[in-house]
Amino acid sequence: MSRLSVLLPLTGLCFLISSTFGSESSVPLPISCVTRGADLMEGGVVVLCPPDCTQGRVSVFGTSIYASISSVCGSAVHRGVLGPAGGSVRVNKLQGRQNYMSSYAHGIQSQVLSHWTSSFSLTKPVSIPLELTSETTASALPVAPKPAKKLKKPSVKKALTGGNKDCQMDIAMVIDSSNNIGQRRFNLQKNFISKLVAILRVGPTGPHVGVIQASGSPRTEFLLTNYTQPKELLFAIKELAYLGGDTNTGKAIMHTAEKFFTQENGARRGHPRIMMVLVDGWPSDDLEQAAMLARESGINVFLVSVAKPAAEELAMVRDKDFMKKAVCKDNGFFSYLITSWFSTTKHVKPLAQKLCSLDNLLCSKTCYNSVNIGFLIDGSSSVGHTNFQLVLDFLAGIAGSFDISDVGARVGAVQFTYEQRLEFGLLDHSDKEETMNALNRIPYMSGGTATGAAISYTTQNLFRRMGPGRNFLILVTDGQSYDDVRLPAIAAQNQGITMYSVGVAWAPLEDLRSMSSEPKDSHTFFTREFTGLAEFIPLLVRGICRDFTENN
Repeated sequence: MSRLSVLLPLTGLCFLISSTFGSESSVPLPISCVTRGADLMEGGVVVLCPPDCTQGRVSVFGTSIYASISSVCGSAVHRGVLGPAGGSVRVNKLQGRQNYMSSYAHGIQSQVLSHWTSSFSLTKPVSIPLELTSETTASALPVAPKPAKKLKKPSVKKALTGGNKDCQMDIAMVIDSSNNIGQRRFNLQKNFISKLVAILRVGPTGPHVGVIQASGSPRTEFLLTNYTQPKELLFAIKELAYLGGDTNTGKAIMHTAEKFFTQENGARRGHPRIMMVLVDGWPSDDLEQAAMLARESGINVFLVSVAKPAAEELAMVRDKDFMKKAVCKDNGFFSYLITSWFSTTKHVKPLAQKLCSLDNLLCSKTCYNSVNIGFLIDGSSSVGHTNFQLVLDFLAGIAGSFDISDVGARVGAVQFTYEQRLEFGLLDHSDKEETMNALNRIPYMSGGTATGAAISYTTQNLFRRMGPGRNFLILVTDGQSYDDVRLPAIAAQNQGITMYSVGVAWAPLEDLRSMSSEPKDSHTFFTREFTGLAEFIPLLVRGICRDFTENN
């Protein structure tokens, strides 16, 4: 049996009238711990779970949205809408989807599932006192219609399905769910981040957003790839339940830094990682060590403080410099102050612009995802086909150590004899697999050796539109050049290119050193045999990272 509930205004009062027709029962349906979502015939049904569903092994697939083969009661405990003592929970049937992500919450480890034909979400049933009849019980219809209207902003409709390609960031939003913020301001916070994700234009090829709640213990609500369409993401934010507890922001930052940005959880290789932390007032734990871990992991920490402590409250603040210690860099860019949750609307656009400012994201600019590496390859007759392949394997080993993507590291290659040939440019291949395939397909030229002309050609053609500080040229040659190499190498270095010289067999050490950047000893390599090149791979990778860190 189903119920239809209607609110009628009458002399300033609201009366709830219940009709019993349809299929949803007005009494919770008792189920077992192993009852699956697929076992329930109806959607919107309220079920009654027994206690201790965490004791046995229950199968749960997904996070926040669960595959229908999941245990309903196990999923409810994982979601946090049901405790170990059991109780009632509402099951909302949904369509099937791709990529159900795993996570650990409330004593239950959910599992990954690539796709399933149907899904369900879970909410707490809402009990409303009834005036007219004792036969009517809970109804979900009158619950909070106003927040739902707030989510349907025109900006959401404008959000592109593919996402904002100019803002390909992975963003973890750590929101305040403590006793300090309270239910009312928590709802205002949800409204604020809904507007923010709408203007960010989340999508498969744009920014990805996940949410973690900070309270006594942190809780991951959903991961980066759980919702890559704006409507789904906004609905998931709307469904977030207020937790209460302490403002343990440091613990939430540590949790996010350690567990959130993994490839298993949907983090994309080469994409800048952002942690936007919202704090109502001040945190109740230490942020410094957690934020240090986040920064050292290449995560850009933004701290948004709402309603900063008043003068009479400062004595209660554990660390008055918590904002400076938490952010990626104390230059004013990573800190954002909002005076009140009631004035957040005007801050949505400027904050979104900050989150999408790739050039200012200092912490994510590691050597692995922000360098441009050019390979200058000797294709002269003295190398030979077999040794040329060993050179390509050597260069592929270097390239494979970096996060190559359209927003990450870039690799290009030039081969030379007396002539020069651009094999592929820094912008030609936007992922690692394409780049590695392009390297392995380079055909051997054969001819003379004009290394100086090749350096000039590479400087002008491979690096012509690349900024200084992150450009590296690795030259591999096996012999004497027929032209001057010193002046072209100096010109390249003056253009902001760090040069590494790798010599094999008969390459003169004096020429190699004259081409290398300072200090010469750490930028010059030599081996008698082509088979010895492989030993240089880790040394060159570490050298590039050292140079990048020092130059930036």
